Amino acid sequence: MRLIWTDDAMSDLLSLRQYIAQDHPATAQSVAQRILATIAYLRDHPEIGRPGRTPGTRELVVAGIPYIIPYRVRRDTIELLRVFHTSRKWPEESNNL
Repeated sequence: MRLIWTDDAMSDLLSLRQYIAQDHPATAQSVAQRILATIAYLRDHPEIGRPGRTPGTRELVVAGIPYIIPYRVRRDTIELLRVFHTSRKWPEESNNL
């Protein structure tokens, strides 16, 4: 399966890493690596995520850290939509995912 990062998902990952790194650089690196490892696993197991809150999506919970990755599977492609901290409010409209 091919992975495609939306601009929002890439921005989310970079932002969370920068935010954490302000006080804990090593933790920021560890969190980013765990998210990336989880996404790499998703490539071979695209249906592993639970059904998403938005129709047509799935949600992958990152083990051990409070992040969820909503994504969409289309034929041979996995589209990574966002990287959310579990305490964040989700967008009301599916267009904002």
